[in-house]
Amino acid sequence: MSDTIHTPNRDGPEPLEAARLTGDATAEDIESIRRRTSVYVYEVPVRLWHWLNALAILILIATGWFIGSPLPSMQIAEATHQFVMGYIRFAHFAAGQVLTVLFFGRIYWAIVGNHHAKQMFYVPILNKHWWQEVLFELRWYLFLEKEPKKYVGHNPLAQIAMFFFMTLGTTFMLLTGWALYAEGTGKGSLPDVVMGWLIALVGNTQVLHSVHHLGMWAIIVFMIVHIYAAIREDIMSRQSMVSTMISGHRTFKDDRAE
Repeated sequence: MSDTIHTPNRDGPEPLEAARLTGDATAEDIESIRRRTSVYVYEVPVRLWHWLNALAILILIATGWFIGSPLPSMQIAEATHQFVMGYIRFAHFAAGQVLTVLFFGRIYWAIVGNHHAKQMFYVPILNKHWWQEVLFELRWYLFLEKEPKKYVGHNPLAQIAMFFFMTLGTTFMLLTGWALYAEGTGKGSLPDVVMGWLIALVGNTQVLHSVHHLGMWAIIVFMIVHIYAAIREDIMSRQSMVSTMISGHRTFKDDRAE
């Protein structure tokens, strides 16, 4: 794109050459375009995992709710003529299996992908500068800072949230979920061989049901905060957020380093 800017002549303002592609662009508009930069952050597998993971979690939450608080099925039809809870349980189990495959795929991509693909799997607790930025982000989210910093990947506070709620949280939900599934498949089945030990460890499946259900609520709280923070930062911060997880590019709104 040509961005040659002509000065106005005596007969009136001369159109910008760049206006052929940018509409009624002014000199200020062109300068703003020059300042905006972007970095390719999230590769295709990471973005695909993000959206499929979100869909699987939504299905698990909805079906998990009804498994914990079943529908009054006898008011729908006679028991011999309907299989409502069976379909709900099937959807829950299928989504859990998809979530498992996605999680292992995400671990694989953290190994072979770029630097940013690894970020949600560790927290640099020994890095003093990182902790200073955590405190800064806390002040920013509490509206105690006037201007945010710019980050290519997750900011330190988001990194903590992703590590505890996505990495550790997903691991916890998969372990407890597969252990509960193992009870239904019976002794000697593959799920029982792989995850049956967890039932013996906690004593009974009622405990597992309770902690699995609490884990669901923790994920719900995380999702609410995550969506709020992403939209808030897209509006108030100096870089893109929501669109980054669609295009993969983090776009910066000014040319300052921090």
